Amino acid sequence: MISFKGAHFPKDVILFAVFFYVRYTVSYRGLEEIMAERGVRVDDATLSRWVTKYSPLIVDNARRQKAPANRSWRMDETYIKVKGEWAYLYRAVDKLGKTLDFMLSKRRNKTAATKFFARAMEVNGLPRKIVIDKSGANTAGIPAVNRMLRRFGCPIPIEMVRIKYPNNIVEQDRRTIKKRIRPMLGFKSFVSASATLEGIEVTNMIREGQMTPGLCPFTQFAHLAA
Repeated sequence: MISFKGAHFPKDVILFAVFFYVRYTVSYRGLEEIMAERGVRVDDATLSRWVTKYSPLIVDNARRQKAPANRSWRMDETYIKVKGEWAYLYRAVDKLGKTLDFMLSKRRNKTAATKFFARAMEVNGLPRKIVIDKSGANTAGIPAVNRMLRRFGCPIPIEMVRIKYPNNIVEQDRRTIKKRIRPMLGFKSFVSASATLEGIEVTNMIREGQMTPGLCPFTQFAHLAA
């Protein structure tokens, strides 16, 4: 359970604000106005702190509770500007388009790719196959993971399929994330960027039906904080 002890606003108000920001294309100033129209006076700096603090906690619960994934994965990364510099959002979906995992990294190299693969497998289990583009970092990351798996007694390596242009499933899913961050006017720190992107990814997973289908999206989001 996520603790809201010490917060100056009710839990539902905080969760509504965080959900609204990561789900819809709105700036913090715009969200401040929306909250004011509903009788909640809260400044944009406080809203930013809520997103940065609570989104990663909700993501941790979502990663453990989401529906099982297909064992055929698609993975790539995209550029995100943070404080005037490029960072890299690693993402993986299964062949049905369901989100597997995501990770913002300051580097695009073998170490980052290996860390991402290991993180994704921790929650989703071992894939049978991973489809990637021809990125050298990603190409080096999968053999590194296979070597680690052999040391743990796994005799069957993960199959790597390299395609010059990433498949449409992961590319189209990535566009949803890009569209959501466009009105946010840039990220001022790596921590806030990572937290915001994680929140966006969770609402995307809810939209894909990976949590508790049948409940309204906000209710599903709130349940992840229970």
